[in-house]
Order: sequence, then structure tokens, then C-alpha cells
Amino acid sequence: MERLQYISQGNTALEQQINIQKALDAGAGWIQVRWKNATEDSLRKLCCEVKILCKEYQASYIVNDRVDIAKETEADGVHLGLNDGPVKNARVILGAHKIIGGTANTFSDVLHRIEEECDYIGLGPFRYTPTKEKLSPVLGLDGFQQIFQKLNEQLSVLPKIYAIGGIVSEDIKILKELGLYGVAISGEITNNPDKTYKIKELLQ
Repeated sequence: MERLQYISQGNTALEQQINIQKALDAGAGWIQVRWKNATEDSLRKLCCEVKILCKEYQASYIVNDRVDIAKETEADGVHLGLNDGPVKNARVILGAHKIIGGTANTFSDVLHRIEEECDYIGLGPFRYTPTKEKLSPVLGLDGFQQIFQKLNEQLSVLPKIYAIGGIVSEDIKILKELGLYGVAISGEITNNPDKTYKIKELLQ
């Protein structure tokens, strides 16, 4: 699994597609399609187009929340928020070989996601982000440190945890030191796609 995930941004299908195209051109290898204000038909159509795009770039693509659309468009997987239903249901629908990620906001969320056998966990938000309307409590560096301290005390092997929520490239060094596997970035890559290679280098 790539260590960098680009979470798409844009209020229209065209904006979404342009931003995803720029991210792919800049070296992103894993796209999460996230378009909260879309109609079902618009989201499905966008996902079909992103599927073709990502195939051209040999990149992976997953859908935020919508297991049904991930199945219909033959996505590589899905990312489930805290209220988006059980991972086991998504696994039955999508199959064992698909990527299923899940959001976590607390230490107990992380343990629950491990029990559910998520392929990766998106922990956050690290800081305030305007891309999410119903934002969970912001963890900040202190929150991340506390969760990782508990994980290191209780587990011999850490799960694949990605920092989410307002992440910028300057955060990566300290997050890696904590034990983060990767990051999911939206705003910084949307606004500065050329930073993608630098971010990937920092994550190596």
C-alpha cells in the first residue's frame, strides 16, 4: 500500500477531475474519491472516470463511504468513516482482496478498527480541516503521541496508521517518528500538486 493517499477535493465533477488529474500527473499513486455534496449519479459517473484515469497511471483508487459505488465501479476499495457501517459488511460486498480503510479518533477506535481487520486506519483529525463538515475532536500532536504510546505498550506490531485531517508536509517527520505508516493529504496537494514527490520522499 502506498504511504501517501490523496483525498480528492472539488465542488463540481470538473473540479474534482482536474484536481485528481493534477495529483496523478504529480506522482500520486493512490486516490480517495471524496465528494460529499454530489448526487448519487454524479458521484458514480466521476468514479467511473477516475477508475479509467487511475488505470492509465497504474494508481489505486478507493471511494469514501460508498461501498455500493465502490462495488459498481470496481474500485480498489473503500474508506469508511466512524458512522459508515461495519467493516465486515463491506468485506462481504467487496471481497477479501479489496482495500478497506477505517477512520479512528480515539485509542478505543483504533483497537476496534484492528479487531475489524481494516487494511489501514485513518487516525485524526490531526488539526482543524475545512474539508470535513462534522469534524471529530482535533487530536493534535499531543493526542497522537498519547495514542501511539498506548499502542506501543499493548501491541508488538503496529497497524498501518495514516494521519488524516489538515496534514501538511512539515508534519511528516514528527509523525513518522511516532510510528505513522503514512498520511492522507487533501488541501496541500490540491493547492500545490508539485509537492507530491517531496511528500512521497519524506515518507520513504
